[in-house]
Amino acid sequence: MSFADTLRQLSSAEDFFSALHVDYDPQILNVARLHILRKMRLYLEADKGDLADESLQKQQYQHYLAQAYNDFVHSSPIKERLFKVHQEAVKPVKLPMVKLTSLTMPPE
Repeated sequence: MSFADTLRQLSSAEDFFSALHVDYDPQILNVARLHILRKMRLYLEADKGDLADESLQKQQYQHYLAQAYNDFVHSSPIKERLFKVHQEAVKPVKLPMVKLTSLTMPPE
């Protein structure tokens, strides 16, 4: 079975860590599993290396999974903001401007 076939059969974050022989803390993985896998994918997409050799490909996946995991050991999903919901959570609220002349004092 090829490395790509092995990856296609994985269904959980724990499966990826096990298949790639990357150690992890279950507490961190429980909080950031989707974020870690997404960050790994972003690292892989940014790397334009040659993936023809399966052993090099596996090393690359191991490296980026470990790197993505370490990002969340030292950070959090909210700080990393990989998903739209987190990105939009900090958008500044735009309030309409009001002319000062339109403001009135309450009656006494």
